[in-house]
Amino acid sequence: MRCLLDARRAAAVPAVIGDLSVPEIVVGALDDEETAFRAVTGVDAVFHLESAQWWGRPRDLEAVELEGTRALVTAARSARVGRLIMMSHLGAAPASAFALLRYKGQVEEVVRGSGLAYTIIRSGVLFGEEDSFVNHLAMQLRATPGVFLMPGRGEVVLHPLYIGDLVRALAGCLESIDTVDALIEIGGPEYMSLEDMMRTIMRVSGASRALLSMPPYALRAVAAAYDRVLPRAIITPQWFDLIATNKTAPLNNFYRYFGFQPRRFEDTLLTYMPHKRYGRDLLRQTFKRRPKRPLFVAAVR
Repeated sequence: MRCLLDARRAAAVPAVIGDLSVPEIVVGALDDEETAFRAVTGVDAVFHLESAQWWGRPRDLEAVELEGTRALVTAARSARVGRLIMMSHLGAAPASAFALLRYKGQVEEVVRGSGLAYTIIRSGVLFGEEDSFVNHLAMQLRATPGVFLMPGRGEVVLHPLYIGDLVRALAGCLESIDTVDALIEIGGPEYMSLEDMMRTIMRVSGASRALLSMPPYALRAVAAAYDRVLPRAIITPQWFDLIATNKTAPLNNFYRYFGFQPRRFEDTLLTYMPHKRYGRDLLRQTFKRRPKRPLFVAAVR
């Protein structure tokens, strides 16, 4: 196992001599051709996992999502890598009106036209102990006591997927021939409207609020303003891209491709959400600096 990481992330990886579960670390970025080639040389498959969706502005999305993938494809072809596995989103399309989904769609085109064997995983919104979607909703509840400003009427239907199940699915791609040269859409075991999701988060986190409907375009404008003023706003324009339209996959796709059932949303939240301190996390995330330069990560096996 080998990982290409920037210096900050590489420093967080524990160095345990003789422990085969700790990957070999290559420190650098994909815009360094020599480093990228060294990272992918001698490997069979590459997991491309980096994204600027939670901190990047449109120019960062282009640099990290699109240019980063092009650089990775060039390095992988030069090193004769057998396969490229990448993450995308339900709703991704090159002609999408929403920046995040448009760039993801363009990245998919780059991967399909790369000449490499590939697997593209389009997933529903991800959640987990450290996610930047559900946790940020819980933080937003603390930022607006008594009320939560709901985009529209919360009627958009989402397909949340637990990050642990996604990791198992990514590993399963290496074992299943059906995932080669395939675009696979997956989500959890249930569909949820945004309103249902918010009520579940309020119930589990213990932060009851009145849901006040607001036009999505007005909330986008507010989020864009905060994104320019604060070091790192917890609700960004890209966050709204993920809830702009219904995003669901066939419910049987996960079991069909990977042979197990993913975990339910509320059952999983109950294992960690009641113990988290979202008020403290809100302050920490809001004043956390953006990366000084676009960061790229390719996980390689």
